[in-house]
Formats: sequence, structure tokens, C-alpha cells
Amino acid sequence: MEKGSDGFVRADQIDLKRLDEQLERHLNRAWTLEKKQQQQQQLDSDSIAAAVAAVKRPRHDWEIDPTKLIIKGVLARGTFGTVHRGVYDGQDVAVKLLDWGEEGHRTEAEIQSLRAAFTQEVAVWHKLDHPNVTKFIGATMGSSSLSIQTENGQMGMPSNLCCVVVEYLAGGALKSYLIKNRRKKLAFKVVVQMALDLARGLSYLHSQKIVHRDVKTENMLLDKTRTVKIADFGVARVEASNPNDMTGETGTLGYMAPEVLNGNPYNRKCDVYSFGICLWEIYCCDMPYPDLSFSEVTSAVVRQNLRPEIPRCCPSSLANVMKRCWDANPDKRPEMDEVVSLLEAINTTKGGGMIPHDQAQSCLCFRKHRGP
Repeated sequence: MEKGSDGFVRADQIDLKRLDEQLERHLNRAWTLEKKQQQQQQLDSDSIAAAVAAVKRPRHDWEIDPTKLIIKGVLARGTFGTVHRGVYDGQDVAVKLLDWGEEGHRTEAEIQSLRAAFTQEVAVWHKLDHPNVTKFIGATMGSSSLSIQTENGQMGMPSNLCCVVVEYLAGGALKSYLIKNRRKKLAFKVVVQMALDLARGLSYLHSQKIVHRDVKTENMLLDKTRTVKIADFGVARVEASNPNDMTGETGTLGYMAPEVLNGNPYNRKCDVYSFGICLWEIYCCDMPYPDLSFSEVTSAVVRQNLRPEIPRCCPSSLANVMKRCWDANPDKRPEMDEVVSLLEAINTTKGGGMIPHDQAQSCLCFRKHRGP
């Protein structure tokens, strides 16, 4: 626009559209700046409120400092979260991130129930100390004032996220190890050693009045030396003095004792039954009842006394432990400390069982279990 000799712009030369655009850009910048300032003030206010709440809330002895936690790649995914590799204060760890409130898929009652389950798991696990129980490192509840490190930088902890940190076991799940050995099976002394590891861990839990309630090979982990360690205490409970206080179908199909499947009162002997199934699985490197549905297994186990078929090559010393552990009558099942003694008494020096040291192939009677 050109100015006249008097320094003013002629009205017919004013670009009103351009002025409108400039004004709109200016107002947008001002509005954006104001919005950012308001958001920052809100974040500062939320952080202060969260910090005050954290100070007021009593700190549990199992709580960790999330700023020392580095989250790495995903190891496994589940219904309520993911398990990651990680590092906490320089130590290799496994990190279970529980996030059950995302996208509003759950009701407030469901969220409260799951939070209670998290609290129960931590309350049980953090007190345990045994070489055959996965070591608990710590846990933390979500807070907007906290963040955890990832390989890509910082990640905030939403209030609906909880974090459980345990030792990292490089051998993975016992179930995965058995699947890898499904065709060639395991040497007998390896079978007995793994069974002893699990039995000693369960014996310790029962001595602490803890009932695991979900004993299965998927919940057992292996370290670098192939030592078995019990993990996942999500449904574990302190044993009730009154058996009537423990009822309901808790556990995993195929491992659940008849009294649990039937909804009857039960006690720690439900773990003994599950151990018997695990012992069969370790020996056979196979799945119990792979071709039966939930209703078929439930009906057959409870009403027809269905149990996995023990191969003919299984030494009687081991077969007898299986049969005693999965007896339909809980009172007839041995205590886990007796199971430890029975397994310790088994002679494994001659090889025996599945694969003697000088034999590469598995027992012929397993072909029908193994499939083509």
C-alpha cells in the first residue's frame, strides 16, 4: 500500500482481507499462549497436589523409587498389563505394568477390585524369601508426580497404572522349556531336580501359611542354572483358619483340584493337587487333557476321577508321588514337606525313567502322547 504525501494511506488502497488475516493470526497466537500458560499452571497445581498427597500417604516398605527404574522391551502381554525387561538401580529385573483403567473399559467397582488384588499380591509376595521363590524387588502405585525411564526417554505414570518389579530370570517360563523338550523329553535326574525345586518352594509357602492357588508350569520360572522358582502371586492368599472362608473356582483348568472345581471349601492341599499335575507335566513334557473342553474336564475330574495317564516307563517311586498328590480326598494328599522327602529319596544315579545319560531317544510308550 502506498502512502500519500501527507503520510496517510488512502482508504481505497487498504487491503481489509489481509488485515483480517493478520489480526486472526495474532489473536490465535495470543490464545495459544494463554492456553499453554493455563495448562502449565494446571500441571503445576496437579503436581503439587500429588506431591502433597504422597507426603500425607504413609509409604509402604515395599515401595520403590520409580526414577531408578528403566523399562525395556516387552516379555509378555496379559489381560491387565504387560511384562517388560528392565533395570532397577543397576539390577536386571522383570517389570509387570498393570493398567486396568485405560480407555474407560472398566467400571469403578472393577478397578477397585483389581487394585485390591494388586495390593494383596504385593502384601503376600514382598514378605517371601526363598531360593525357589522369585525374588520380589518392589512395587509402586501410579502418580502424576512420578515418571519412569524408558529406553526412549521419560514416561509419566498415570494414576491407573501400578508397577510390580521382581528379579529377571533368563530361563523364562518352565512351561516354555517343557514345550521345547516335548519330543525328546528330559533326563530323569533333571525331572526330579525340577520337581524338588517346585516342591521346596511350595513347602516354604505353606510354612508361611500362604496358599498359591494357581500352581502351574506357566507360573514357574527358570534361572540360568535351570533352578525352578515360583512366581505370580496374583491370587495367592493367607490360608484361612476356617476352610469355609476359601471357596470358588480359583486357578487354571487342568490344574485345579476337584474340591476347587466343585466350589467346595478348600485349603493348602489344593496346591498339592496342582503340584501332582505339574510333576506329570515335567516328566511327560506334555499338556494334561489337551483335547477336552472346560466342562468336560470339570465333569470328568470331579465325577469320574479323571487324571493324566502315567506312562508305563515312569518309575514307580515318581508315579506314586503323582497319585498321592492328586488323590480326590484332600486329607489323603501328603503335605509338601513330605513330598520333598519322597523326592529326595528317589535314586537318580542310574539314569532311569525317560532318558538315561547314554540314550538319545525317548521312551517308546510316549509316541501315542507325542503325536506325529
